[in-house]
Amino acid sequence: MTETPLTIREVRARALDLPLSRPVQTAAGDIATAPVVLIDVVTREGVVGHGYLRTYTPVALPGLARLVYDIGVFLAGESAAPHSVERKLQGHFRLLGLEGLTGMAMAGIDMALWDARARAAGQPLITLLGGRPGPVPAYVTLPSMDAAGAAADARQAVTAGFHALKVKVGRGDLAADLETIRAIRAAVGDEVALMVDYNQSLTVRDALERVQALDAEGLHWIEEPTRADDDAGHAKIAAAAQTAIQLGESWWGSAAMARSISAGACDHAMLDAARIGGVTGWLRATSLAVRAKVPVSSHAYPELSAHLMRVTPTAHLLEYADQLNPILRDRVRIVDGHAVFAEIPGTGVEWDEERIASLS
Repeated sequence: MTETPLTIREVRARALDLPLSRPVQTAAGDIATAPVVLIDVVTREGVVGHGYLRTYTPVALPGLARLVYDIGVFLAGESAAPHSVERKLQGHFRLLGLEGLTGMAMAGIDMALWDARARAAGQPLITLLGGRPGPVPAYVTLPSMDAAGAAADARQAVTAGFHALKVKVGRGDLAADLETIRAIRAAVGDEVALMVDYNQSLTVRDALERVQALDAEGLHWIEEPTRADDDAGHAKIAAAAQTAIQLGESWWGSAAMARSISAGACDHAMLDAARIGGVTGWLRATSLAVRAKVPVSSHAYPELSAHLMRVTPTAHLLEYADQLNPILRDRVRIVDGHAVFAEIPGTGVEWDEERIASLS
């Protein structure tokens, strides 16, 4: 099929701080809202591609939305081909740098460009990328960290169809971590895969002590035990632990991924579409994972990630998140432990404008 060439007319960016039904507890503090930038790439041909970016803190929301809009002004009149746009923006921002909000803005626009491209072709993104639609093994992150709350959340998640769960730990000492892990095990049994996420909260010394104690708990992986950019520290931790060490959601592009893998900092990789470089960056990162024989899981962005995981040769688990469900017309569903996405043109991101208007 010959693709329709598209030209960028404008890029729209809307800041929205979505209320969560329940706060998400982390070692760094509670997250009470989901601050997101909604992105629309409008083409001269009438095709509109959608994407979004999560900022975690409302403080960054106005600045990121403005940056996305300003980049759109810079791109007006340019080809909407994702690789062409990536080259132009990498050249333009080379002196400033390609990480932080700049990298996120570029990735968000890339996501929307791929959505537009798939819509123009009348295909789901997975088909455009040469893959086949289908279910993706998935897990959910529990909102509670304390033992009683996490156990209740785990029972609810298993009832909803999940076979794999992740719980955030690290707010207290090792005893608190073990109490939460064992409460979940008591609630849902050993057949459910269980992962823990420290959200970078430990020193290397503390992490070395904890991961060796956690080896007896039968965990599927231990995520980001220490500072994400400390590859040497994570390499020490990975060498000391029998349980797999998971890194990746904080990698800014495939170069950071390559450094971590080369250092022996992780056993598993986790790709975040907004940090790895959107769809274009993700496809580049999967080549690294294949060469290193590293299992790849996703972080956030389940609508887009469900497509990308289907074309990732070493795909492992998709992280399901429902924070944006209230403003989406089509949603990823969980069926028998797998994420199932609608086979419609694009990435599956379609705004519920009435709901957005009521929240704005």
